Amino acid sequence: MTDTSVPAAAGAAPTSVVIIGGGPAGLMAAEVLSAHGVPVDLYDGMPSVGRKFLLAGKGGLNLTHSEPFERFTTRFAEREAALKPAVEAFSPDAMRAWAADLGVDTFVGTSGRVFPTDMKAAPLLRAWLHRLREAGVRFHMRHRWMGWTDQGALRFTTADGEITKAATCTILALGGGSWARLGSDGSWMPLLQAKGVDTARLQSANCGFDVAPTAPDRAGWSDFLRHKFAGQPIKPVAITVTDVQGHTQRQQGEFVLTDTGIEGSLIYAFSSRIRERINHDGACTLHLDLLPAHTPEQVLAEVSRPRGPRSLSTHLKSRLGLQGLKMALLHECLSPEQLADATSLAQAIKALPLTVTRTRPMDEAISTAGGVKFEALDEHFMVRALPGVFCAGEMLDWEAPTGGYLLTASMATGRQAGLGALAYVRPAQA
Repeated sequence: MTDTSVPAAAGAAPTSVVIIGGGPAGLMAAEVLSAHGVPVDLYDGMPSVGRKFLLAGKGGLNLTHSEPFERFTTRFAEREAALKPAVEAFSPDAMRAWAADLGVDTFVGTSGRVFPTDMKAAPLLRAWLHRLREAGVRFHMRHRWMGWTDQGALRFTTADGEITKAATCTILALGGGSWARLGSDGSWMPLLQAKGVDTARLQSANCGFDVAPTAPDRAGWSDFLRHKFAGQPIKPVAITVTDVQGHTQRQQGEFVLTDTGIEGSLIYAFSSRIRERINHDGACTLHLDLLPAHTPEQVLAEVSRPRGPRSLSTHLKSRLGLQGLKMALLHECLSPEQLADATSLAQAIKALPLTVTRTRPMDEAISTAGGVKFEALDEHFMVRALPGVFCAGEMLDWEAPTGGYLLTASMATGRQAGLGALAYVRPAQA
């Protein structure tokens, strides 16, 4: 079956740029092209666009971060150099100006994160889609991309069968491999690999981790800890992690105990280091400082005080404020002998070892690492092996912690790919 929006023959002259993927990267590419009068057809396998964008905004849409730009770009770690030009061109300040142009004011939260004043994603997405439709962008929902025909036309499956679409150039913005129910399932990976595109395997990022058993007869946490404390936050706490290269990082914040291990904002900040250590060694041991405001000397002094008839839990609660989940973790991870020894206990309070052995599945992760390698692209994000095909967003091989970095970079790469496509189809306008 042939798409009625194109000439009848699959190899006929194309009429537009095709964008595949209706997330923030694809929508931003569509905005760039349509603003220059380029006809754009946007295809997505889901019934509507921006589904992951809307779900991510349910707890408050984190658009970007207000920290100094030079600090902002370091969040992309080894991909900082590859992403920096695009993020410079669509910076956090530009993101806020873009939202304001859509009638959405923003504010900086106490953490430095930037949110819409109403905290909602839906009003911004509605305004954005209205502007895109007014600019002539044509949306085609429930069209799942299946690769190319032998003649180079794009193939899509629909409820009515397969269609083909020819295009001057194509922008792929298909997301990573997390949240498959919203359309990001990584099914594009073998299609590009078959064309000789260099990729890195998709892995969980900004994710939770499963803990190693703390006793031979356990499969993770004890039933007591899981049933009583799963879902509860532990705070304040500082975590120290040593990565594969031997670099040690410490950060304070909070995380959540889960049925199988740990997750939350502090864990996400370390997720790439933890994941790579697991990949390298089969496990990663974190060290938890349960009392980050106390020095080791203060903790040892208080733990060493005579407690008389009081229980250890009562003593630590009275002298150090340790109670609840923190106290339960000590009992979970230490032997009776370690709990009874003041020096061992004090050391554990300041550096409690906790070993994790695997990431949670990609479909539970906020984002993924891996994807199309930057080395496979030119400076406009065009695939070197596929002239006229551009890639953008989370399907590229980069990752960043939560805090607005993911959305900013996704939109920045979408904009860059859009400009690259513009230069490809209309060099005089670029």
